[in-house]
Amino acid sequence: MAASKTILPVDAGTVGPSWRRSTRRIGMWLLVLLAAGAALAYAGRSFILGPVVSTSIVQRQDIVLTVVASGLVRTPYRIDVGSKIIGVVTDVPVEEGQTVAAGDLLIRLDDTQARKAVETANASVAQARAKLDQLQHVAAPVAEEMRRQAEANLVDAQAAYRRASDLARRGFETGAALDAASRALNIALSQSRAAEIQAASNKPGGRDFIVAQTLVTQTEAQRDAAETALEDSRIFAARDGTLIARDVERGDTVQPGKVLMVLAPHGVTEIVAPIDEQNLGLIRIGETAAVSADAFPDLTFAATVSYINPAVQAQSGSVEVKLTVPDPPAHLRQDMTVSVEIEVARKAAVLSVDVDDVHDPRGPDPYVLIVESGKVRRQPVRIGLLGDTAAEIVDGLQPGTRIVSGTAPRIADGHRVRIESGA
Repeated sequence: MAASKTILPVDAGTVGPSWRRSTRRIGMWLLVLLAAGAALAYAGRSFILGPVVSTSIVQRQDIVLTVVASGLVRTPYRIDVGSKIIGVVTDVPVEEGQTVAAGDLLIRLDDTQARKAVETANASVAQARAKLDQLQHVAAPVAEEMRRQAEANLVDAQAAYRRASDLARRGFETGAALDAASRALNIALSQSRAAEIQAASNKPGGRDFIVAQTLVTQTEAQRDAAETALEDSRIFAARDGTLIARDVERGDTVQPGKVLMVLAPHGVTEIVAPIDEQNLGLIRIGETAAVSADAFPDLTFAATVSYINPAVQAQSGSVEVKLTVPDPPAHLRQDMTVSVEIEVARKAAVLSVDVDDVHDPRGPDPYVLIVESGKVRRQPVRIGLLGDTAAEIVDGLQPGTRIVSGTAPRIADGHRVRIESGA
């Protein structure tokens, strides 16, 4: 008799979840294996076929080498405006930034004392001229008449003395009469000499005339000085220009030597830029430059190198270079910061590659990586002009040659590569 078996019912709530967890684990492992397999396949393909690289074609193009610097807008010179005298400012009719013409009033000082000094000096001049005129038209003629009278008196006295002397010699005249005639002659002679000296002194070139004339000259000089002081109480613009600084207000007491305003004359506009001394050998007088103000970077204007300072600034290691702006734009302002790009060399339609495609372009052995039959080959080249973005190839490459773009060192000579799609 066969033994009987008891079959127990399966608890679906107990077995179901475990089975589902096992299924999920298996699925995850399958996905991991598939991803690993794909990665291995891709790595193997890259290993066998080589990495994807970007390439470029060697061709002819223009090469430009520039020197870039930052500079300031300046005029060739500036005029410091100041006072020649001590005074109190009564009016300043101009403002900073204003355009003025030559002769425009900039500053007015209190001129009360200066006007009084001019009036006093004019009175002194009038008095001195009156004295000179009186000497010439009154004193001199009177002195001349007195000289003539004294000379006539002398002639009479001489004749009287001769008669008295002759009579005394013949015994007809007493000694007392002769003595009287002698005294009269001496007096007439003395008066004649005095009148002659006075007349000569009053004539042009004479002592009194020179004194009177000197007094006129002296008072006229004093008047001129007073008038100059009066003129100095008003300060005018020496040239057409723009006031770029003003440091004076009404009521200020000013003194000689203090700068009250700064005037930038109209005319030539210059750019002053410090250039690194390493580029000194590249800069030449007459080279052109493209300039743009930092405030207006999209507006470019032309300038020309006009001056290179012969001295190097030791502290900064730079050389001051000046550029003339033949046609300055309207937006340009004094002391405005500008960017300067000086073109120091240019070659047209030369065989060239991008600078970034050349390994060690400034070294002794520059080279590029040529792509041939899916492999790279190191190709030495000889560099000519090394521009801002391109390098002239003097020897080592032909037009149309495909080279690896960039200078990444991970691709060695002989490695397989794949050319990037579309390159």
